[in-house]
Amino acid sequence: MPQGDLLIRFAEAVLGEEDHPLRRARAALTAALGPPGLVDAAGVVGLFNAIDRVADATGIPLEPEKAAASADFRAALDLDRFAVADRT
Repeated sequence: MPQGDLLIRFAEAVLGEEDHPLRRARAALTAALGPPGLVDAAGVVGLFNAIDRVADATGIPLEPEKAAASADFRAALDLDRFAVADRT
């Protein structure tokens, strides 16, 4: 994908906690794709965040394959202690 490396870097920076990598990623995307490209990328990142929250709020169950693949880190993070865990 053209500019895929920049898009990945941007998405990771959005999810990170440091401002400097996010500023660099924004500048690189703007230089490569222009302001409309940055806006589109930010919209996609925001939608993926929202989709997870909607799925959690509606109680959509975790697929068996994903439950199996994530069992170790869910246990390490003690995620089953949350009320929503019994509905997934």
